[in-house]
Amino acid sequence: MAKIKIIILLITYSIICNSIYQTNDYNIVSIPENKVITEELTLEEIPKKEIIIEQPIIKNTSIGSLIIKKINLNKPLYPINDKKNNIEENITILPGSISPEKENSIIFLAAHSGPAPNSYFNDLDKLKEHDKIILNINNKTYTYKVTSIWETIKDGTIEVSKQSTNQLILTTCSKKDKNKQLIINTEKES
Repeated sequence: MAKIKIIILLITYSIICNSIYQTNDYNIVSIPENKVITEELTLEEIPKKEIIIEQPIIKNTSIGSLIIKKINLNKPLYPINDKKNNIEENITILPGSISPEKENSIIFLAAHSGPAPNSYFNDLDKLKEHDKIILNINNKTYTYKVTSIWETIKDGTIEVSKQSTNQLILTTCSKKDKNKQLIINTEKES
């Protein structure tokens, strides 16, 4: 009889957890840095239907845009930890990127090329040295100039020489060779 009660409890718990995680009406609450959570925190102190996280994540809110006038591109960018920061829907900010607000920054952006509607970097191969790229991030505008263009083997990595300047690196699949990727290196203008 005790085993049946435990099984019923586990099934009930699974059903409740499943319904909670499928509900999309949660508010996100951040804990102030000076507040320490201890075992004394009671359920009454946690507002209902709120998830406590360490840092606030703003969902589905653009942090800026990438503008390349030469190829008629103007697309939003999303925070690296946002669900919309993915290559299937948008231009993606890759891990390892350093904000342009910091000295010697480097930002890696990737997107598809080809005939699909989400192929935002399809015309990236039309860029030439000295072409301009505009990056709007966190209400600041940065202008970059293309300094070099090359193709490399597509193996899931990007090897770029970090220069003593602020860089923006764009990458997509090569149109010429399905085993390669196109890399566009740019430097921030002063």
